Amino acid sequence: SKDLKGAMEILIEQKRQKLSTVEKLDEHMDFASQLIFAQNRGDLTAENVNQCVLEMMIAAPDTLSVTLFFMLILIAEHPTVEEEMMREIDTVTGKQKL
Repeated sequence: SKDLKGAMEILIEQKRQKLSTVEKLDEHMDFASQLIFAQNRGDLTAENVNQCVLEMMIAAPDTLSVTLFFMLILIAEHPTVEEEMMREIDTVTGKQKL
């Protein structure tokens, strides 16, 4: 809808302003940042950037929930994989409480 598109434009502009003021750019590089820089280079139009960000915002919750659901089912069906994942987590976090 028109309201959602307007809100997206505001969010993208806020992101653009934030990127222009950060000292360490590499700490703020995400997909939206990459899109903004592609627009700055002339590879994408403002409409392309708005549409991509809008689609990410709308599609992400559905695809993420389905992906997590199937991931959890697969982990439950394969206890050795779960054990291996837990060992990896312990290795990376040093067995800290999360």
